[in-house]
Amino acid sequence: MATKSVREIVYEGLWKNNPGLVQLLGLCPLLAVSATVANALGLGIATALVLTGSNLAVSLVRHYVPDTIRIPAFVMVIASLVTCIELLMQAFTYELYQVLGIFIPLIVTNCVVLGRADAFASKNGLFHSALDGIMMSLGFALILVLLGGMRELIGQGTLFANMDLIFGPMAKSWEIQVFTDYPDFLFAMLPPGAFVGLGLLIALKNIIDARIKRIQASRQSETAPRGSRRVRVTGPIS
Repeated sequence: MATKSVREIVYEGLWKNNPGLVQLLGLCPLLAVSATVANALGLGIATALVLTGSNLAVSLVRHYVPDTIRIPAFVMVIASLVTCIELLMQAFTYELYQVLGIFIPLIVTNCVVLGRADAFASKNGLFHSALDGIMMSLGFALILVLLGGMRELIGQGTLFANMDLIFGPMAKSWEIQVFTDYPDFLFAMLPPGAFVGLGLLIALKNIIDARIKRIQASRQSETAPRGSRRVRVTGPIS
C-alpha cells in the first residue's frame, strides 16, 4: 500500500474524509452527547486519545498479528485503552465521567476507532498512523464541538457552560451568556435537534465542496491550451 503524504492525511482527516460529516461514523455519541460544548469536548478528547493510541499500538504489532485474529486483537487493544481513559476520568474528572456515562465505554465499539486501526494503521508505519489518528480524531472532535456549540446556543442561550467539568474551578468564569432572559428551546437539546444540526453542517460542507469544484473547473478552462481554428475556404485560391 502506497503511503499517503502528510498533506493528504491532514486534508482527509479534517475535511475530505471527515468521520462525522463524510463517513457518518460514530453517530450515536455524536448525536447523544453534543448537547453542550463541554460534553462534546470531553468526549472528543477521550476519543482522540483512544484513536491515536490504538493507531500507534496497531502499527507497532501489525507484522506480528495473523490475519485470522486481526479484528479481535485490535478490539482488545482499543478496549484496554478505553479502560485506561475511563479510570483516568473517574480519578480526575468524575463529574464529567458521570455526565458522559455509557458513551465512554462505548468508544470500544466506535466505528471510527476500529475502522482507522484496520484500514490505515495496520498497513502503515508509526508516524503516518499517529498522524492519521490525530487528524481523524481532530476532525471528529471539531464536528462534536461545532454541533455542541450550536445546540447549546440555540437551546440555552449560552456558550462554554460547565467547562469546569474538564478544566477545573478556573473555567467557571468561561461561560458566556449570549442571550439574557432566554427561554430554553428544548428541541435543540434533544436528539432530534442534533439530527437537524448535523444535517445543516453536512449541507454546508456540500455547498462549500460544490463551490470549490466550480472554481477549480473555471480555472482549468481558463488555463487550458486553445487549439488552432480551422478555416474552411471555398472557391479558387489565387
